[in-house]
Amino acid sequence: MTEPTGPTGPTSPTAATTPTGPTGPLCSTAARHRGDPMLGTAAPATRWLLIEHPGGWAPAALDSPGIGDDIAEQLHRTALDVGARVVLIRRPGRAVVPGPREQRRWTVLDLDGRQQWGTWRQPADLLAAGDALRRGPADSVGGHPPDPLLLVCTHGRHDVCCAVRGRPVAQALAAQWPEQTWECTHIGGDRFAANLLVVPDGTVYGGLDAATAVDVVQGHLAGSVDLEHLRGFTAHRPPVQAALAAVLRAHGPAAVGDVRPGRVVGEGDTWRVEVLGDGPLPPSSSVVVRRTTQPPAKLTCRAQGDATAYVWTAEVT
Repeated sequence: MTEPTGPTGPTSPTAATTPTGPTGPLCSTAARHRGDPMLGTAAPATRWLLIEHPGGWAPAALDSPGIGDDIAEQLHRTALDVGARVVLIRRPGRAVVPGPREQRRWTVLDLDGRQQWGTWRQPADLLAAGDALRRGPADSVGGHPPDPLLLVCTHGRHDVCCAVRGRPVAQALAAQWPEQTWECTHIGGDRFAANLLVVPDGTVYGGLDAATAVDVVQGHLAGSVDLEHLRGFTAHRPPVQAALAAVLRAHGPAAVGDVRPGRVVGEGDTWRVEVLGDGPLPPSSSVVVRRTTQPPAKLTCRAQGDATAYVWTAEVT
């Protein structure tokens, strides 16, 4: 059986009515018009440090006020060392903004579901968060928001699309899952806003609006990955992300935990990926993944010129 995937981002017939920036359409509006493929664009990470921070967020998250240059540098280096990402979070709408000395939370999460929570008031308090990031979290302690957490990028100072498209999505999700939903800083893929990262399983969805986001999360929590809006899985490299999605498309619906990679062989712009399945999926599938590039385009609102991006297509053979 051959199943072409090469999923594309949703192309909304109402995209022309979405906001524009001072120099033309927002990058996310243009990407929807072009139908930019989203699959394989989830930024890699197997561990996360989430730091509660009310804003305003600097364009580079760790430059934001109250963290401190030395602490920011240590957290950045630790994240690079262990394949992690540091993300600032806040409650949607920021109806309650803590003062500079009020207690805020941090958490370290692993793909396997382990969590460790702590609190901070001063920058030095985040040293404990850095230690947990480096060694991996202990088991979660009760009394904290339940898994999974829903992180919606609303980082407008990084890209205006994240704020314009992300905030309505965060509000819609918070109305359904108030304890699990957070706004967050940049998670990659500005032109695919609104973007949603589900942790700890590391699934990334894009091209969302308030209505579709609720449906996507409901399906995800029920064990069905939404392939129309799927960008990928942060635990894996882009060709593996594409291969896993191909099997889900061919044999699903199924959950994130029902697929995992086996042997991966690549040469040039082509990979053959073995995909191991559970539940409704075949025990083993072979997928051929190919990498091409899309025509040059302005990929972020802040870009000074056009650039190319990879496109990943996959066939279950």
